[in-house]
Amino acid sequence: MNKVWSELNKITQAQIKKKDTYEAGIATLFDLRNQLMECLTSFHKELSRKDFDAIPFINADGYHSKTIAYSIWHIFRIEDIVAHTLINESEQVFFAGNYQERINSPIITTGNELVKEQIADFSKQLNLKELYSYISEVKDSTEKIINSLSYDELKKKISEERKKQLKLLNVVSKDENASWLIDYWCGKDIRGLIQMPFSRHWIMHIEASMRIKNKIYS
Repeated sequence: MNKVWSELNKITQAQIKKKDTYEAGIATLFDLRNQLMECLTSFHKELSRKDFDAIPFINADGYHSKTIAYSIWHIFRIEDIVAHTLINESEQVFFAGNYQERINSPIITTGNELVKEQIADFSKQLNLKELYSYISEVKDSTEKIINSLSYDELKKKISEERKKQLKLLNVVSKDENASWLIDYWCGKDIRGLIQMPFSRHWIMHIEASMRIKNKIYS
């Protein structure tokens, strides 16, 4: 793992555990997210359209077995779902901004159910300009939600009502590669969700995307 990102992630997790360092922890988290977003922005500037759809590790196990376009979609669909539907109990950016049509996506889910050629075919259909507009909006909106949370609210668990609402939206596939996500998220408190979808999850998929980029240009 990138040493700077790993260290910032560790500091964030330690700081948000204590009330007196909670605000500093949120600042550290946002610093980490800004650095990771810079990496995604650099992809948009430097890579060709074909690079976003390339799947050089198609038969591997791991996050690098995807495409860069898929990885970006996946990071931010998960964040949008968790931040809005589960934590804030509000409409997802995806639906409010009519992003399925704008991005030209055949799915509204996290994409966990897709494998191999399905991932490559999915990636080719996406409008990258609109995908980048979506991820920027999700990032900003999540950070507003996080900023509005008090330290004591971090201990709050996801209610059964929210879990039911999430299922009704059909944004998580019933496929076995995806369906576990609902129980996984709903088993965490808000602090646990900040620790995974909003930080570590970004790192894992962005590092995998860098590995894909390096393979393409090696």
